[in-house]
Amino acid sequence: MNKLSTSVVAGIGAAIAIGILTFSNQSYSDFILVMAPFGASTVIVFGLPNSPLAQPKNVIFGHLITAAVGLGFVHFIGVNPATLAIATGIGVSAMLLTDTTHPPAGANPLFIMMSSQLLGWSFLITPVLIGTITIVLVGKAMQSWQRKYA
Repeated sequence: MNKLSTSVVAGIGAAIAIGILTFSNQSYSDFILVMAPFGASTVIVFGLPNSPLAQPKNVIFGHLITAAVGLGFVHFIGVNPATLAIATGIGVSAMLLTDTTHPPAGANPLFIMMSSQLLGWSFLITPVLIGTITIVLVGKAMQSWQRKYA
């Protein structure tokens, strides 16, 4: 595929993945299935699918680990400028130590800690786990489609 085709297919994949998550929000208003860092995840998953940073393990566990760090700070330590910085640093270190580096997930502690509402631990399931699995599955489907029709 040429650059134009690859770019268009990546954009379509990103739109499909985020569309699934946002339209699902309308159907299941009690569940949040999308969060801002997922937009950045789609850039890597669909635009750079062969990158180690786009692999399913990195996308899913990178987001889960850093979201858990953010939630831990919210529930047990508190939120202030110092803890925002420390939580982000811990999230980055944890991803690197576990070989699950996914740069968009680095925003999770900030996103969670700066949220105007107190998020519960179920946030790890929805949106984090469900959202990342959706992005990964759509990414794999798009890769399969590209290989089949390239």
